[in-house]
Amino acid sequence: MRSIKLTIEYDGTGYHGWQVQPNVKTVQGVMEGKLAQITGERVRLIASSRTDAGVHALGQVANFKTQSSLDARSFLNALNSLLPEDIRIKEVEEVDESFHARFGARGKMYEYRIFNGEVPSPFYRHFSWFIRGTLDLARMREAAMKLVGRHDFSSFCSSGSMHVTPIREIYGINVGGRGGIVFIRIEANAFLKQMVRNIVGTLVDVGRRKLTPSQFGRILEARDRQRAGIAAPARGLFLVRVNY
Repeated sequence: MRSIKLTIEYDGTGYHGWQVQPNVKTVQGVMEGKLAQITGERVRLIASSRTDAGVHALGQVANFKTQSSLDARSFLNALNSLLPEDIRIKEVEEVDESFHARFGARGKMYEYRIFNGEVPSPFYRHFSWFIRGTLDLARMREAAMKLVGRHDFSSFCSSGSMHVTPIREIYGINVGGRGGIVFIRIEANAFLKQMVRNIVGTLVDVGRRKLTPSQFGRILEARDRQRAGIAAPARGLFLVRVNY
């Protein structure tokens, strides 16, 4: 049995997330259907992250087991010829049978995009959160730095989380802006349910001067989701990279 690793890019707008669910279209479901056509087998994809409905990926990683003799290039060409235009395979690699896309991950990077201006753009409506008025990026950077390191992120974890512990380590966080787009990039060893979206929603409150950076720090320390801001919309979130 061979193990094949895929690096995947997708626009999550038209999908109910990554994970297969009954009676709805998901990225995993579409991809498994195409892999079944190619291999003649019932294939199960294991992903590094079960992205939510509307979330996008620039570097999702998944792997599957197969008895097919097709080489990596043939898998890449065959999948990209069958998949819809909003899903693309960027790379295919044969890996050791012990490789596991989820449990083998050592870290991930997510990026959140905000369209910041006075009039929303039709071109960014599926790929950003529109915020009217100027955001104070310097205050947002100051607040964001309080997240770096190993912390209990209960204040930024949505209900229904199945994680054993809320302790995570953020390696780095960057808040920048260019051409009306604000980028918030967070790299960590792992993430809790909707953790990035909850962090972004609260950082926006800092940027709007509803919270000070010090108050943001106290929200982290409180370990209470009720103290934090709203979850930013899914459409602005991108899984950028998975580290192994």
